[in-house]
Amino acid sequence: MDIALKWVQGARSLPFVCGVRFMNVLLIGGSGSLIDSIIIKLKKEGHRISLLTGSRYTGTVYQKVFEKYNFTYDYTCIGDIFESVDPDLTIYLGAFDTNYRWREVETDAVKYSAGLMNILMSYSSRGRGRFVYLSSDEVYSGSYSEDIPEEELLTPVGVRGMALAQGEEMCASYRKNRELDLITLRLDHFYKVPKNRGEIREICGAMCLEAFEKHVLTVLPGRSFSLLYETDAVEFLCRLATCAKHEYEIYNISSPEVITQRELAELIQEAIGEPVVIVDDQPVSERRVLSGRRYESEFGNPFFCEVSGIVEKILQYMKKHREEFLTDGGGKKGFFARLYQKLGWLLKALIPYVENMIVFIPFFMLNNRAVGSAYFSKLDFYLLYVLLFAIVYGQQQATFSAVLAVAGYCFRQSYNRTSYEVLLDTNTYVWTAQLFILGLTVGYMRDQIRQLKRESMEERDFLTLQLTDIQDINGSNVRVKNALETQIVNQNDSVGKIYSITSALNQYSPEEVLFYAAEMLGKLVKSQDVAIYTISNASYARLFSSTSEKAKMLGNSIRYTELGELYDTLVARKVYINRKLDDRYPLMANAIFEQDEMQLILMVWGIPWESMTLGQANHLVVISSLIQNAVLGANRYLATLEHQRYIENTNILGTEAFSGLVKAFLSARRKGLTECTLLRVDTLGTDRRESGGLLASKLRQSDYIGLLEDGELYALLANTNRDDARYVIQRFMELGFGSRVVETMEDDGNDAA
Repeated sequence: MDIALKWVQGARSLPFVCGVRFMNVLLIGGSGSLIDSIIIKLKKEGHRISLLTGSRYTGTVYQKVFEKYNFTYDYTCIGDIFESVDPDLTIYLGAFDTNYRWREVETDAVKYSAGLMNILMSYSSRGRGRFVYLSSDEVYSGSYSEDIPEEELLTPVGVRGMALAQGEEMCASYRKNRELDLITLRLDHFYKVPKNRGEIREICGAMCLEAFEKHVLTVLPGRSFSLLYETDAVEFLCRLATCAKHEYEIYNISSPEVITQRELAELIQEAIGEPVVIVDDQPVSERRVLSGRRYESEFGNPFFCEVSGIVEKILQYMKKHREEFLTDGGGKKGFFARLYQKLGWLLKALIPYVENMIVFIPFFMLNNRAVGSAYFSKLDFYLLYVLLFAIVYGQQQATFSAVLAVAGYCFRQSYNRTSYEVLLDTNTYVWTAQLFILGLTVGYMRDQIRQLKRESMEERDFLTLQLTDIQDINGSNVRVKNALETQIVNQNDSVGKIYSITSALNQYSPEEVLFYAAEMLGKLVKSQDVAIYTISNASYARLFSSTSEKAKMLGNSIRYTELGELYDTLVARKVYINRKLDDRYPLMANAIFEQDEMQLILMVWGIPWESMTLGQANHLVVISSLIQNAVLGANRYLATLEHQRYIENTNILGTEAFSGLVKAFLSARRKGLTECTLLRVDTLGTDRRESGGLLASKLRQSDYIGLLEDGELYALLANTNRDDARYVIQRFMELGFGSRVVETMEDDGNDAA
């Protein structure tokens, strides 16, 4: 059989994405350990991360990302951010977004729903990419005898729970009406190591703080739940978020370990190292555990952190940072400070009225003095007083000033007349009407002018802020463009440079391509331990070339269908990454397929741990595809000359074809890329066709028979040293053919037997 057909028959190019790919990821949420862990995880897998913080405060500390946008969720520029980032994946922290403190639950619930609505509208307007919304177990209440499946109706209690449930319903509505790839992920009793007292929102941290602060734990003996630690939640989330496809729209994430509140209290009592008393409250029967079977059946079940170890870690951190947990940092406020805090709005509202009454006193005195004056008797001080407050404070204070002025006027008139006479005097009503008309008119005009100024200022501020936002987004786009240009031009692992290196394979003869492909692969992935196996049948793969002894540790012939996770990953057309560092398997591997049949397996052993990322896996896919293209060219060339390579009606390679093949193998052997043995066979004058058929029956599919320039028959044994060749010599002896090992002494590639 033709050597090229043994390597890869009718090879074709693979797609760029083979189970893994780079993605533009947009994370949305406030600062905290959860979003930092997600950033670290996704960056390690080679994705480009952008961050929408949900706050205008630029000093918040996050893990370093590709681009950060400091905008609140209700801004109109959110759609521009989605357009700029063009995310393949969007993750919104939702229930775990630290921008919402949930201290004023009604206010935060309104902001939460409005912000989520704006985010979903901006996401849906693009109509592409995946969106992951994080919810929690708070959408359920009461007790359930069995684990709660995803189909169970929501039963939230409290404003926060109802806001989260409403968020799930909004996501479901957008998913259904817009046909979007929108996933809801519920985390069951999520907990972490809190950094201060304000971060404690879950039962584990609250109980640790109670034991640490009061040395007494009050528990409900019949209450049971499961605890999901932060690192486990991040692993679950990233595995789902970056998968190629998923079957459902809603998933529950839960720990398989169900624990009671008393058992948790006992773990805290054991780990705290101080006397702690556990007090049982009234017995209740409350069990609320989310079912994670749907997720586990589709994506598997990652390792779970032990609750006891995390409890010990939380208590150790609390002891080390005692001042952060034993005080709220506020201190006790004085009586007047607390009174001002509760009645501050009332005091602020009363200040203009108090000021009005104080200013009324000097105007009342001036009016009384002006009554008997020859120069000032015609001057109306009350009118000036009303106009003053109408101009300064507006219509409301002008009305109050006019009431005080009328009272002062009537009081002064009562000096000389009775109240009855004052009320019957038409001048009193004319003067009062004049006072109110002027005061209310001036006050109204002042209010309208202030309103127009306020609206113009708000519009100017809004437009200025929009201009600033546009400048920020444009600046980020320029930085992204420059970064991508630099990456494309200068990056060592760019597709252009990879192609320029792999295209050198075209310089070799068709027989040499796969030998030097191993050397080329090691150079590109920066590894000295690379092996290439060819598939010989449905179960076995044989080593074709390797760059070191370590790369050959699986052996010359392997039953690849028994390689467990490695085989399962390759059959699924994904890149295998040895995350468990199992020394029985390579650190990375990839398979090349022709239609539905595996043809080649590329194995990489010696690479640093930090390089075992999805980015490096994608890198390996590109290299594999380009190597395959070189093999495809060799295959086409050899297929064209197939009738010239074999002696007619035999399986014996002709002199020219076999000489080139022997030179390729011996040259690769000298460079340490393979092992081979050349045998000269004494056919004793028998018919070549008959001899070739008998000898081929004792050889493997990877071995070859042919003629050299001396006209004698030779056998080339691939991946066979001198010791192993003895078995083949013995088989030939059983057929009546003598044979001996032939060595080459030339270094220029012209071998002499």
